[in-house]
Amino acid sequence: MSVILTPGQAGDNPQLLPLLDQIAVGRDGPGRPGKRPDRVLADKAYSHPSTRAAMRARGIAFTSPEKSDQITRRQAKGSRGGRPPAFDPDRYADRNVVERCFNRLKQFRALATRYAKRMAYYRSEIIIATIVLWLRADLQDTP
Repeated sequence: MSVILTPGQAGDNPQLLPLLDQIAVGRDGPGRPGKRPDRVLADKAYSHPSTRAAMRARGIAFTSPEKSDQITRRQAKGSRGGRPPAFDPDRYADRNVVERCFNRLKQFRALATRYAKRMAYYRSEIIIATIVLWLRADLQDTP
């Protein structure tokens, strides 16, 4: 897991590749964790063609709906616009897990109201809150 904090006005899309560089994906068998997830599920904010190209270059499957202006621009080019990117709505529906996680994090008052003014403290609060949520989920899964 990785967390990157940015100023409120910073866009999400430019942070995707640095975030992916920081993660380690565990393997089922022995060996070091990999640096590449099997798939990334993202919302429309990440649907830029350069992001799709970067995911293809890294060999990462990418599922994100296309923005309406990008559809219009591609269709205006006609056959030169290329095919629409593959999109699996059933797989995209799994993204609700991420949204539910954000909603659970907002239940922690210190995170929701941003009591910690220093970035290091706020990042620490986020990590502690995610650990608490992870442990709660583990306790619910055990009989």
